[in-house]
Amino acid sequence: MAITAHSGNSADLTASAVAAAPSWRWRRSALLLALFAQLVTVSALVGSSPPPRAWPSLLLAIAPAPAAGLAALTPRRYALPAAAATAALLVVGIAAAWSHTGLFFLPALAALAGAAVTLWRER
Repeated sequence: MAITAHSGNSADLTASAVAAAPSWRWRRSALLLALFAQLVTVSALVGSSPPPRAWPSLLLAIAPAPAAGLAALTPRRYALPAAAATAALLVVGIAAAWSHTGLFFLPALAALAGAAVTLWRER
């Protein structure tokens, strides 16, 4: 069995790679920001002086990262409706838990808005 060397350079490999969509950066940022805010919310709920355990706190502790993951990892065709649904979920959660942990989700909402605008332009 002979081993052959490839004579091409890295520019050939880079040119053949498929570039990611411009909205991917926004969608990935929204996913990471929602995940970080969700971790803060979960740690606040199990902390020494937790906020009231009402539906907004539980909504923000359970749903944002999976919903943002759906918006980030689905094909572009389905990403815009998923981003809109995730933004609606975040708006409801932020409005209902404004004084406790809702403000941590504002950066994720801003990134989702950027993703939605970019996805709309990619159509």
